[in-house]
Amino acid sequence: MTDRRPGWRIGLLCLAFLVTPVRADDHERIRELVEAGRILPLEQILERARQRLPGRVLETELETRQGRHVYEIEILDRNGRVRELLFDARTGAFLAEERED
Repeated sequence: MTDRRPGWRIGLLCLAFLVTPVRADDHERIRELVEAGRILPLEQILERARQRLPGRVLETELETRQGRHVYEIEILDRNGRVRELLFDARTGAFLAEERED
């Protein structure tokens, strides 16, 4: 069976090379939260994400949801699908997985 829509693959590859700019104060805020013990370092979360879902990390974000910090890790899986893993930033607990359509 042949895919008649090769454009989506090219678009996905382009997406993999995009870099989302991060403001300098974001880095400072994250550093302060890690040093205060309020969140885990991103490296620890990335290790857990890679164990759960092998692939290429496309983007990471730290968000606040319902009063708690959540790491969002966007990964391009081995099948070419973009998936998002959510982890509690304080405990490192896996929260959910979302597929990007």
